[in-house]
Amino acid sequence: MFDQMMRYGSMRRASLAVLGAALLCCAGTVGAGHAASPGQSPWSKQTNSEVRLVSSTLQEDGAPVRYAGVQLRMEGGWKTYWRNPGDSGVPPSFDWSGSKNVKNIDVLYPVPHRFADANGTAIGYDDQVVFPVKVTPEQPDKPVQLALTFDYGICKDLCIPNSVNLDAVLPADLGKGDARLIGQARASVPGPADDETLPRLGTVTANQEGPEPSLEVEALFAPGATNTDLFVTSEELLVPVPKALGPLKDGRQRFSIVFPTVEEADAIKGKPLNFTLVSDQGSSETVRIQP
Repeated sequence: MFDQMMRYGSMRRASLAVLGAALLCCAGTVGAGHAASPGQSPWSKQTNSEVRLVSSTLQEDGAPVRYAGVQLRMEGGWKTYWRNPGDSGVPPSFDWSGSKNVKNIDVLYPVPHRFADANGTAIGYDDQVVFPVKVTPEQPDKPVQLALTFDYGICKDLCIPNSVNLDAVLPADLGKGDARLIGQARASVPGPADDETLPRLGTVTANQEGPEPSLEVEALFAPGATNTDLFVTSEELLVPVPKALGPLKDGRQRFSIVFPTVEEADAIKGKPLNFTLVSDQGSSETVRIQP
């Protein structure tokens, strides 16, 4: 899995490089204004943003787990993207291939929101986002040396790609560190849904007739839930942004995912899709294979 993540990061950097040839790109340098605490990297100033690594030990099922966090701050009015950026933009890329004493790294995504841009609807974050990173060492009693190449786009009146290299050492006795910051980000990551979870996925129906084939999705939310939404991702394909077919009624809401061509609709057959349901009252994720 770790090798797959390394290859995925390399592919994403290649796509970002193409975008950078057409758009304004500014490579930042690591700022030396303040010394980093143990388990942190210094802030790195980028275009209208700054980035650093943070870390902590969190408890999961009664056992200590080492976590890092990629903390991105943006200037007012600027936004960055989720793993499915929507109608435009570039998803973030995390390349950890230079890290040492790492068995596995799992980057998690907090709940995003949709926002309008010049090209339609984008999905992502504004102001600040912390991506929690679960780190599994090869040797748990040894320090972990993290080396990250982080590629991300930010958007306001135009979209700008950024690339930054960050390094941090996570000692075996890391302690609480940035526990509050990472814990809050970890709590905002959608968890897996079960038969009792709200929100949860209902039926998914394929409509293949006509020039614009679609998926119609039924979502179940808590009665009276607010700011309900649905986002869908695939590891292999870019899935169009869902559109609500009406308001929440009796705890149910329907969404439509319209594909531009029959070929794009056919391409999702047999592929696992990750359905992320969000609301002010909670969020969840469900992976389902579309037959």
